[in-house]
Amino acid sequence: MAAELSAHHRRLAQQKREAIIAAATDLFLNHGYDGTSLARIAEGAAVSKSTLFKQFPTKAALFEAIVTESWQRDATDAVVRPQAGDLRSGLTSIGHRYADLIGRPGMTALFRIVIAELPRFPELGRMQFQLGKLPYFTSVQRYLESEHEAGNADVPDAESAANQFLGMIANYVLWPRMLLTDWNPTASDIRYAVEQAVETTLARYAS
Repeated sequence: MAAELSAHHRRLAQQKREAIIAAATDLFLNHGYDGTSLARIAEGAAVSKSTLFKQFPTKAALFEAIVTESWQRDATDAVVRPQAGDLRSGLTSIGHRYADLIGRPGMTALFRIVIAELPRFPELGRMQFQLGKLPYFTSVQRYLESEHEAGNADVPDAESAANQFLGMIANYVLWPRMLLTDWNPTASDIRYAVEQAVETTLARYAS
């Protein structure tokens, strides 16, 4: 019985955490980071202030959680970084995973918040880079290094190769959304963009 109650309480805590993050993201996007208070977030999430402060004692801690969970949602290192052995298959897997990740409306919203508030709150940019993009980028870089070491690719500079590959995808899937409100490529358009990024990378680095 005690175990059931404990599991129930954990589920409730997780539900409240998800409600807080959803409310905070919406308020940050519509009112800015500076224009959103923790009290307003608690109201939007329908939780008490004490519940909010227990999970996120500061607004920076809440934003940090949003960044981390946005980049790591449904992702483990094994998913992001396939086993070496088939460069085409590995790049294709990574490419589609990345396109799905940065193509989510929540990711676009997160980038907009960071860009809008960057002059006054540069720490938001550091969070987005160090907690979000950098770990993901590093995992792709290590995958390319593993293919190089296995002799499946000639990648003397895996950092540049990862940047090139992910950049080709982001330049089509994410960045137009930052400026064009009607940018909404179809699933087939995105698949084609990923396929072309894979083909370009193979042409440059495949052994």
